[in-house]
Amino acid sequence: MDPAGSSTICQSSNQDIRPVACNQFTPANHYNNMEDQEKYLRSKNNRGFRRIILNFTPSWFAITMGTGITSILLHNLPYNARWLYYLSIIIFCLNVLLFSTFLTISILRYIMFPGIFTTMLKHPVQSLFLGTFPMGLATLINMIVFVCVPAWGHGAVTLAWTLWWINVVLSLTTALYLPFTIINVHHNELSNMTAIWLLPIVAPIVAAASGGIVAEVLSDPQHALWTVITSYVLLGTGFPLAMMLLTMYFHRLTIHHLPPREVIVSVFLPLGPLGQGSFALMQLGKCALKIFPKVNAFPFLANNNNNVEIGAVFFAVGHLVGLVIWGFGLVWLFFALASISRSKFPFNMGWWGFTFPLGVYAVSTCAIAQDLPSDFLKVIGTGLSVAVVLLWVGVGFETARRAVRGEIFFAPCVQAYEVERAARRVEKERQQSRGERDAVE
Repeated sequence: MDPAGSSTICQSSNQDIRPVACNQFTPANHYNNMEDQEKYLRSKNNRGFRRIILNFTPSWFAITMGTGITSILLHNLPYNARWLYYLSIIIFCLNVLLFSTFLTISILRYIMFPGIFTTMLKHPVQSLFLGTFPMGLATLINMIVFVCVPAWGHGAVTLAWTLWWINVVLSLTTALYLPFTIINVHHNELSNMTAIWLLPIVAPIVAAASGGIVAEVLSDPQHALWTVITSYVLLGTGFPLAMMLLTMYFHRLTIHHLPPREVIVSVFLPLGPLGQGSFALMQLGKCALKIFPKVNAFPFLANNNNNVEIGAVFFAVGHLVGLVIWGFGLVWLFFALASISRSKFPFNMGWWGFTFPLGVYAVSTCAIAQDLPSDFLKVIGTGLSVAVVLLWVGVGFETARRAVRGEIFFAPCVQAYEVERAARRVEKERQQSRGERDAVE
């Protein structure tokens, strides 16, 4: 899950963008060749906070996903304690701060560097991380429901529902546009495929699960019904496509073996759609059981057979299919653990791929344990949750340490962006020179 795509790209690009002495290139000079323009842009952009903003990629929102799922797990731990509740609130507040900071820096990036967004969309790896934004937002929405709604009441419910609809739009946009970009823009080979392709597609599955949580606190049954139905549609847009990609990914693994060490962590990503899809079906089934009788949903079935409780059908089918999907997740969990045990792998931002997929699988496990109920699964869910928390602490510490040193700010699309900008400047100056010559003549 290395955002750069591979360490080779990262190393070669870092060598190309070494700072150049500022007195060698000044804006007063007129550059008439690409090399001088590129050197000037690199010397200008590779300094201070400007360098951080330029190299701040969407992959940073994977941190908010990992932080968010950690707070959710601590809040809903099967064997909980009061101090864990307060710890979950602290991590939730930290996640709000991180999300707000990352959003601000991202906005500055696209304002200060016009054209970088378009260039990033063309990158076969970086563009896919746009899916991390709505998924990070979904974790905040869930915690607003868990923490803020009991404390603040109707205002927090309105906030959560509003943010959820925004999340629906963002999730659908990434899930529809980015896969088409893979088809139409990117040049791909099966040997280069990684599970990162799942990132934009998992977004609507996460939004569907979040919709099931939000629907439970809506006081208007009609609003709750809209939310549940929309969530089922979201699940339909994401989950089948995710299963198709998992089939392709399994084929890629069998033909071309494991991914490179730099992206080996991406083998955990299949747990994302499986864990969240399983939880979404069960959570939406619970909502259907409560909401459908209130709004007289599917009245045709009720009128023809009074023994049919359509909400109970959704509940039963949701838990049946959710349990089957959870079992399928065990297969990919084994594959993931076996894959990372083959060799050591270097640290990069992709290590955040440990936290969210494993975290949502832990959420699904805890939900099944609660609904059955099963003490055995409660123990398993608690163990997975503790593992996610420990991973979050370790990966978060290493990320912070490298961020302070400035070692982790790298965007592979920047080199292509600087080449494009340099070409535009050269062409502009040539047009100005021709205009001046024509005026003199």
